Amino acid sequence: MSRAFVSEDSSGPGPEQRYRLPPHGDPGFDAAAARALIQGANEGDTDGAEEATGHRFGDPALIPYVLEILETARREKNDRLEQLAERYLRRAAAL
Repeated sequence: MSRAFVSEDSSGPGPEQRYRLPPHGDPGFDAAAARALIQGANEGDTDGAEEATGHRFGDPALIPYVLEILETARREKNDRLEQLAERYLRRAAAL
């Protein structure tokens, strides 16, 4: 393979650095994890967000927080955020 297509430094920042989360056990962790999973899906980095949060996209434990995200998206008329929150909730129902 040509070196033009090989990343010399593919390490980059890890998921823990890309997604700012409070420590596990912090009362705000689950809300932050829900936001990070939606952000990861929006950026095409669902795997990284899952790794950083310890939750899968569609984890039923985060439904209350995703419902808040959905409500905010609708209030702000943010179609993309609404779409991602709805996708999360559909996945949660299928688990």
